[in-house]
Amino acid sequence: MKLNYYAETDSLYIDLTENQGVESREVSEGIILDYDAEGNLVGIDIDNVSRKVKLEELTLNKLPASVHAIA
Repeated sequence: MKLNYYAETDSLYIDLTENQGVESREVSEGIILDYDAEGNLVGIDIDNVSRKVKLEELTLNKLPASVHAIA
């Protein structure tokens, strides 16, 4: 999973898998879900994210994974 913040558009894209999205659905104002050809959720796009999410803090709790930070 990857979190990508784009300052120029104030959007956050969460890549859930490496699969390519082929369909998008807006489920709430500025919240778009991307699905692959099989209907699996592959990404989440959040527009105007700084108004909706506290970007300064990220807490990972008991995830069985390694963490790579790129700032």
